[in-house]
Amino acid sequence: MGFVQRFDHVGITVADLDAVTAFFVSLGMEADQKMAVEGEFLDTVIGMTGAATEIVMLRAPGGGTTLELSSFVRPDHLPGSPAAPANELGLRNVAFEVQDLRAAVDQAAADGYGLVGGIGEYEGQWRMAYVRGPEGIIVSLAERIQK
Repeated sequence: MGFVQRFDHVGITVADLDAVTAFFVSLGMEADQKMAVEGEFLDTVIGMTGAATEIVMLRAPGGGTTLELSSFVRPDHLPGSPAAPANELGLRNVAFEVQDLRAAVDQAAADGYGLVGGIGEYEGQWRMAYVRGPEGIIVSLAERIQK
């Protein structure tokens, strides 16, 4: 018997919550209202005293697992690795299935976010690309090839 009942969300800490939220919304995610979290609950869970954060939850149309973006008001952010390559240890990308990969890549490019590499095809079933979004977040976009 396992403990996990369902996959709830993936959390990403960012410096510019509005810019990162706008990036994901431009890809088709739906954002909830920004909310502030602070107090004993947050301090206990993250192991810090006096912490405060703002959070936006995003979801794909139709629901499912959510993406939590959080930006700390207190304490100050610590620098990450915004140019991390795909083989650097740690959470490396967030993946989404898209309807039109080329249009999604073009939208990201129009917003100033380019490909990490190129558009690849896997065994005639998937096309995929890594887009490096704001703050170095790598977003994997995959389109099922229709047969």
